[in-house]
Amino acid sequence: MGRISRNGSCAIGSPISDPNPISCTTFNILAPIYKRLNKEDQSCRESDFRANWLNRNHKILDWLLYERSSIICLQEFWVGNEELVDMYETRLGNAGYMNFKLARTNNRGDGLLTAVHKDYFRVLNHQELLFNDIGDRVAQLLHVELIAPFSQCRSNNVRQEMLIVNTHLLFPHDSSLCLVRLNQVYKICQYVETYQKENKLNPLPVILCGDWNGSKRGHIYKFLRSQGFVSSYDTAHQYTDADAQKWVSHRNHRGNICGVDFIWLLNPNRSRKLLKTSWTEAVFGMFKYLLRRASLTENDAFAFLKADSQGDYVTYAGFREALRQLNLIGHCHGLSVEETQELWVQADIDGNGVLDYKEFQQRIWNPTWSEKRDDVSNKAWEDDVVNMNTIGFSVKNAALFPTEVEKGMWPEDYSLSDHARLTVVFSPVKMSCPSLLS
Repeated sequence: MGRISRNGSCAIGSPISDPNPISCTTFNILAPIYKRLNKEDQSCRESDFRANWLNRNHKILDWLLYERSSIICLQEFWVGNEELVDMYETRLGNAGYMNFKLARTNNRGDGLLTAVHKDYFRVLNHQELLFNDIGDRVAQLLHVELIAPFSQCRSNNVRQEMLIVNTHLLFPHDSSLCLVRLNQVYKICQYVETYQKENKLNPLPVILCGDWNGSKRGHIYKFLRSQGFVSSYDTAHQYTDADAQKWVSHRNHRGNICGVDFIWLLNPNRSRKLLKTSWTEAVFGMFKYLLRRASLTENDAFAFLKADSQGDYVTYAGFREALRQLNLIGHCHGLSVEETQELWVQADIDGNGVLDYKEFQQRIWNPTWSEKRDDVSNKAWEDDVVNMNTIGFSVKNAALFPTEVEKGMWPEDYSLSDHARLTVVFSPVKMSCPSLLS
């Protein structure tokens, strides 16, 4: 980790005098059942050659154990192979890690592995989230308590718990699957929110790790930003949301390179939009993107929505027909009837049953949503709150390996995976947040 030198910050609070920060690594290790060995024969996979996948995965473990991050989140972990699973559990276990694995649904063969080091964490709970959707995707949630060297904070009444999430979202083979990915992220955020409410927890820092199969230009990135999350790597390197091509982390099966692997941080004192508002904004964002991709200008797009309407407005029937033509409804993984109705309610600002040009502009073409927010600095889960001290994190530094990807290039001699390894170092920060009254 000595190579990492960029500094960044994403938390406002008082630094805790601890010599040892925590680190987190996320890495899609490319399951052998997906690794193609022959361009001419797509059925030739690494899983058929034991020596190949065994050697590659031993090298991956060598790197992980050399780096020795406090948190390790792996995707495309070959849970269907007992020998590989045992190899990871044995080597990581011998190095002091507590390991949690989760297979994708419908026996897809791969899944997730999350490992936390016992020198840094006590695991309070482990939850599994099964999306049960077209992609058979899953997520893990770990509720952990930080232990030594942060133990001196207990005397100062500083809460030292956090949530860690590991996931791998669906690859968007076509635009209709973008809705599936959005709903996967929505379910994760909803689950994190519900978990804290049901367990009567005060707001905790949340770290989301994984392969998001979407770049900084996408709707998932914007959705998470509206929920108060920051991209730790971009924070460390002081990149803005507009800096979409500074780095890459994946070369996909089509040969395209892109940045899709993230470690997201949400501190407990961050203000964020209501979860449903963020989802609605994201869907309308997809709506506009598809309209623009069809080369429609603002006026043309409104005319498209009006369809056969007799007046200068859009009816609900015309709205639904536009969604159907844009492939957002009418199939098993499109918007549900309830979701479509909710979108219409949000678009019809004055509630008169039709969408006029001004409403079209305000909700779809040039959205100007009110800034109603779920502001944890004003309110926690209930009305009765008092301030408490809790722990948050600032981003100390971050790095991608191989180093070429930090400059937006993919090295031809890199063979560990088709993804880069991302590691972020966090420093604990003491902050004041609202607390539930007992």
